[in-house]
Amino acid sequence: MKQLIHNDWWPILQPQFESTYYAQLHDFLKEEYSHRTIYPEMHHIFQAFEWTPFSKVKVVILGQDPYHGPHQAHGCSFSVLPGVPVPPSLQNIYKELQRDVGCHPVQHGYLKKWADQGVLLLNSVLTVRAGQAFSHKGHGWERLTDAAIHALSERPQPVVFILWGRAARDKKKLINLKTNIVLESAHPSPLSANRGFFGSKPFSKTNEALRAMGEKPIDWQLPDQPTAE
Repeated sequence: MKQLIHNDWWPILQPQFESTYYAQLHDFLKEEYSHRTIYPEMHHIFQAFEWTPFSKVKVVILGQDPYHGPHQAHGCSFSVLPGVPVPPSLQNIYKELQRDVGCHPVQHGYLKKWADQGVLLLNSVLTVRAGQAFSHKGHGWERLTDAAIHALSERPQPVVFILWGRAARDKKKLINLKTNIVLESAHPSPLSANRGFFGSKPFSKTNEALRAMGEKPIDWQLPDQPTAE
């Protein structure tokens, strides 16, 4: 079959793409993209995997599903393209980032600098109908992203998994807790950020864990002016 991811994720995920459930998901997506407005654009669906190869992953920030507003989603959890207003959840992430590690907030939501350092910005569901959060839940994406999480969990090099909110925290059962680090809290959305996200210090805790593993910590400070690729 046509190679859909162009790095070392491909041999790991190829069996998923060749499965019966993915064939059914593919047919569903063809119908959806033909008759509805679906985010992200097709060529961005696997962007998180493209930006952060399997062997380079040090941290996973697990989201639920893509942003469902116009021009927002581009295949990476919590990230939006340059020129798109910063969504409320990401604004709250920036607030915690400033309080936790002193990074000054930027006026964009393009998180590629994190991805380039080994932060996999993964959603559990990779597509969504415009204006309908979680509308592609239960059609097969979860099986593919669960396989990715499990593969990372069993890798010799440990990973820091950041799980925000119930949907992400439900994935904890897929992770080998003996060898990996899991940081979990409430979701950064305005509805829940005050229930345990603010003050959870995920960024400094991640870097502490990476140093303990002998890994280089993440430079969380984003550039003032992003450059889209």
